[in-house]
Amino acid sequence: MQVYWRRSKRGRRLILTGDSVDQEEEIGGVRETRQVFDTFAKTFEYDPGRAHKGFPTIEDAMQFVESFRPWELHEGTEGLEVGQEVILEAK
Repeated sequence: MQVYWRRSKRGRRLILTGDSVDQEEEIGGVRETRQVFDTFAKTFEYDPGRAHKGFPTIEDAMQFVESFRPWELHEGTEGLEVGQEVILEAK
């Protein structure tokens, strides 16, 4: 399994991939608005604290999403860390 950031049109998406190439799930994201960045970290329950608006930099926004470690909601993810490289947007 692997966790990494992928570029998107308006920001970044945090992706969890499984053992199979077809297993891929978006578990968080950062969206660029006019001058700031908005974030979300997925959960299985309603939790408005996992989304926030108004980060000044994309790095701050990505760090906020990672702080929730949303990949740990899935089995077999113990010890996973987010990859350092940002992957190009999927076609």
